[in-house]
Amino acid sequence: MLKGIDPLLNGELLRILDDMGHGDQLLLVDRNFPAAATGRPVVRLGPVGVVRAIDAILGVFPLDEFVDAPLARMEVDDDPARTTAEQDAVLEVARREHPRPLDWEVVPRLDFYERARDVFAVVHTLEEQPWGCFILQKGVVFPD
Repeated sequence: MLKGIDPLLNGELLRILDDMGHGDQLLLVDRNFPAAATGRPVVRLGPVGVVRAIDAILGVFPLDEFVDAPLARMEVDDDPARTTAEQDAVLEVARREHPRPLDWEVVPRLDFYERARDVFAVVHTLEEQPWGCFILQKGVVFPD
């Protein structure tokens, strides 16, 4: 147990987040996503949803400030304007942690699966709501 670190961030996940460099991407997915099929390392968080997971992750993981959309979400039912309550909550958490105005990139479902093959690692949750899938691009940790 570490002081000041969310206990949801286990040693395996902390190591992966630390190993990632600027521009590397992390996939955060729901229980329906074929995480192992990406061929990337998969960290399974167990019975936790995407909102809880992103809240813990963004406590130590800076989103990229040098790109317009360091957070992407899977498109819902082929409708880029439609969102789920979980997606909206994830964006709200990300906005609290990001120093600049933040909106997300919407990625069509099949394109999302393609992009998932190029991420650094996958964080798998047991989120029940479909379309609970996100790509986070790591930013720079600036000196205080």
